[in-house]
Amino acid sequence: MPRTAPRRRAERPERPTRAGGRDARGSGSSGGSGSSAGAGRRWAVAVPHPSGRRKALIAFVVVLLALGGLVAGMVPAGPGWLPDVSAVAVATTYTWALAARTGGRPLLFGGLTLAIGVAVLVLDQAALRTGAAVLTCAVASVLAVMATVPARTFLAAARECGFALLVAAVGALAVVGLEPRITVLRFEYVTLGLALLGAFLVVHRLGAGLHGLGRRGLVTVVIGSAVLALALAYAEVLRRYGTPGLVTSLLDGVRWSRENLGAFPRPLEALLGVPALVWGCHMRARRRQGWWVCAFGVCATVPVANALANPAVTLLEWALSIAYGALVGLVLGYAVIRTDLALTGPRGRRSRRAEEAAAGRPEPRRTDALL
Repeated sequence: MPRTAPRRRAERPERPTRAGGRDARGSGSSGGSGSSAGAGRRWAVAVPHPSGRRKALIAFVVVLLALGGLVAGMVPAGPGWLPDVSAVAVATTYTWALAARTGGRPLLFGGLTLAIGVAVLVLDQAALRTGAAVLTCAVASVLAVMATVPARTFLAAARECGFALLVAAVGALAVVGLEPRITVLRFEYVTLGLALLGAFLVVHRLGAGLHGLGRRGLVTVVIGSAVLALALAYAEVLRRYGTPGLVTSLLDGVRWSRENLGAFPRPLEALLGVPALVWGCHMRARRRQGWWVCAFGVCATVPVANALANPAVTLLEWALSIAYGALVGLVLGYAVIRTDLALTGPRGRRSRRAEEAAAGRPEPRRTDALL
């Protein structure tokens, strides 16, 4: 019989001793406080980080206080520096919120915006104020679209559209608070171009790139781009080469609307921006191509954010034009949604209700990052 060595029982590893505590055998640390202070395991202190809702609440309070300062500057009431500081506060908070929503670095971009805003107020030059107003308008317009959430029903989509217009309206007051010196037409074109560029850059990531468009999304983007190009081209051609009779008749209609209704709805907001935002939020609950439709929603938020920069537009006329444009756009958006459901949705009332109940494409909450 072969002789084998007897098996040895595995020794248990010694438990780590805590500083100032007892070891595994229960012996106390009587060897002196100096020798036991550096020995053992160090316990890290956990620092609590605020949640997304708490950060959103803080941002909401800052914007609300800044809105009060902007309104006080329009009355006027309070010190003269109050509107300037409030405008910088809104711009900083909006930039921080947009970076947080799109998965960027909110502290970096928010701090950079704050530093630029302080430099603008200290130097107090017209060119710097105008540049800050342009960036504030563009950031507010893009944030208003990115802050929306998917909507299963038309009423929920209309609610999201109203929320986006409200965010853009606060940005409009911040633009006025910076007191820019502008050429109105150039200011409108520059802010619209920057907002469209920013929205499509973000949507390109949210919609999984161009290959995530699909045939349906590609057709939607082409139609939206064509409508935008035709609207801008028609307005420019009419302004430069329109016959006096046609221009006079159109101006008479605008004048009648302002005298009898108080304002005239902005065509770009009513015909493209609001319908695209309503339909896009409705589509996002079903497929991610809805983000490409929502990108054209800046055509509604930009006219809201830059309208008050025109000194000829009063506060009442601005508010009424937003309401009229939203009303017309909601009617068109409802027609587009019904047409979309009729062409691609299920047949029958029960099937449509089942499809609406099942529509729940997951997206982060309004206070969380999209990326």
